[in-house]
Amino acid sequence: MRHPVSRLRTRALAVGLALAVSALVPSASAGAADSYGWAALGDSYTAGGFVGTPQPALGDASRDGCDRTANAYPDVVDQELADFPPGKPVHLTNVSCSSATIADIATTRQTPMSPVQPPAGGWPAVDPQIKRAKLNDRTDVVTIGVGGNSLPFGGMLLTCIEQGRNGKSCREYYTNPPEGEENIQDKLARVQGEYIEMLAQVHAAAPNAKVITVGYPAVLPEEGSACNRLALTELGPVTHADVDWLRDEVLIPLNRTIQQVSSFFGDRYVDVYSSSVGHDACRPAGTKWVEGICGDAEDHWPAKIGTALNCRLLDKRVTLVHPNAEGHANTAAHVERAIRIALLDR
Repeated sequence: MRHPVSRLRTRALAVGLALAVSALVPSASAGAADSYGWAALGDSYTAGGFVGTPQPALGDASRDGCDRTANAYPDVVDQELADFPPGKPVHLTNVSCSSATIADIATTRQTPMSPVQPPAGGWPAVDPQIKRAKLNDRTDVVTIGVGGNSLPFGGMLLTCIEQGRNGKSCREYYTNPPEGEENIQDKLARVQGEYIEMLAQVHAAAPNAKVITVGYPAVLPEEGSACNRLALTELGPVTHADVDWLRDEVLIPLNRTIQQVSSFFGDRYVDVYSSSVGHDACRPAGTKWVEGICGDAEDHWPAKIGTALNCRLLDKRVTLVHPNAEGHANTAAHVERAIRIALLDR
C-alpha cells in the first residue's frame, strides 16, 4: 500500500499540473500595478461574524449575508499595511463568507446563512470566492482560511453537545457512525482531497500570487477536564473525553492536513494554533480568545437562533465557539507577518 503522503503528493501534482496547463496565457508581471492586490478568502473564522461593525453596514444594499466585520483579522491586517510598502499601498478585497466550505472557495455558489436582518426571501447565492475576488495574474497575495465547515466541525460540535446531554459519546458516534454519516477518518480524507482541488484552482486563477493558508486556533483546551459542563459560555454539556477527542482527532489533524497540502503546493501555512494555546473557550473572560457556545458579541448579533440555541437568560449572544476580537488580533499578527514576507519577496 502506498503511503498517504505519497498519494497526497501525487494527487496534488496531478491536479496542479492539469490546471497550470489550462492557465498558460500571457500574463502581466506581478506587482506592476500602482498597488499590491491582496484577496482574503475564507469562512467565519476569517469573516468575523460578531467581532465588530458589519461590513457592509447594516441597511446597506450591498449586504450579502456573509457577516464580514471590522476587527476581523483581514480588517486588522489591512489597517496595519496602510503604509507598507512606502509609495505602494496594499489593496484588500475581502470576500470571506461565514459558513463557507472548501468548495465555496473555488467551485460552488454559496447561499449565505446570516441570521442578521436576512431579506424576506432569504439571502441570494453568491459566486465562488475566487470569482468574487476577481483573482487574476495581477493578484499579488491570496490568504485562505477554510476547511472547518467541510467536516463540518460546527455540526460535529452540535452532535457532541446532544450526545453529552444524553450521556453518550460523540467519539463513539463518529468512530462507528450511523448509516449515511462518515466516520472521522473518511471526513479528513475527503477534506484533504477537496483542499488539493481548491488550492490548484486558486493557483490557476492567480498564477503570480503568493498563496498563504491560515489554520485554526486552539479553540479547545489542552485538557478537557478544564471545561465546566454546566457553562454554556464554555462548551456546555460536551463530555471531557469528547473535548479531548475533538482536539486530538479532529481539530489538530485538520490543521495538519491544511499544512501538508499547502506545503506540497509550495504555499506558506500560518500556524495560529500554537500561539493561542491557553486562550481557548474554557478560559475565563479576559483570557479566552474564543467565545463558547454563548458569549460576548456585538449588539447586532442574535442571542437566540432557532429553538435549540438560546443565550438570552445568560445575557449573551450565540457565538458557537468562534474567535473574539482578541483571537482575531492574534491571527492578524501572524497573517500580517506572512503577507509582509510575501510582498518583500516579490
